[in-house]
Amino acid sequence: MTQELWRKYSEWPTLGASVLFLAAYSVQVIANLPDVQSGIVETIIWVTWGVFAVDYSVNLFLAPRRGHWFLRNLHELVILVLPALRPLRLLRLVTLLRVLHRTGGNALRGRIVTYVLVSAMFLVYAGGLAVLDAEENAIGSNITTFWDALWWAMTTITTVGYGDHYPVTAVGRLVAAGLMIGGVAVLGVVTASVASWLVEQVAVETAADVEAHEEPLRRELARLADEVAQLRTQLSRTEQPVESVDGGTGEVAAMTKPAPLG
Repeated sequence: MTQELWRKYSEWPTLGASVLFLAAYSVQVIANLPDVQSGIVETIIWVTWGVFAVDYSVNLFLAPRRGHWFLRNLHELVILVLPALRPLRLLRLVTLLRVLHRTGGNALRGRIVTYVLVSAMFLVYAGGLAVLDAEENAIGSNITTFWDALWWAMTTITTVGYGDHYPVTAVGRLVAAGLMIGGVAVLGVVTASVASWLVEQVAVETAADVEAHEEPLRRELARLADEVAQLRTQLSRTEQPVESVDGGTGEVAAMTKPAPLG
């Protein structure tokens, strides 16, 4: 089996594992369950981690140039070994974004915008979960509920930053930094797509206006061209041949001159 064939068959199973992991992690964080009391939820999280570990190992084994693939995919290794930091486990969901990118990244503008908007909503949700996991039990924290975390994530990703909620832990601030960087990138794509659409619409409207103003001129030029063609036809019909004798050689030369009018 080749690496490309493995990716083809493992894409949807890893996507399913990502969604299952997101659901289990959401329950664990929103309910504020410690690892020792999570039970089935924690088991699901570790099973999904096993799926990611198998996928990484097989990809590394099947890579034609293992050293080159390893260096180019160090982020995959980082995502795999992050269970020690619970809030950063959400980086495993990069798998979900990768599948969305493959299905929509090279499509038409409308599908690209949809992909980007879905990514933005995903970043808000995942960022809210991550910061809540880091902050909800911290001393002096002001992000203690899921709705506070979502509000903070929305103000952070849009770079508004009201300051009513902010992380106080190192991990929470690391999540905030990633959310700000990702937010600028994602919203920048949305802005560029909208601007491109507006420019295209203005160009279409301008072309229609130019066409509307030039149409009378085209009709007038066509009418004048028809009149010139008619005049040429009439002139060619009124020409008649006359003969003249060349005084030097006595040869007869054929000449034409217009017949007298009237």
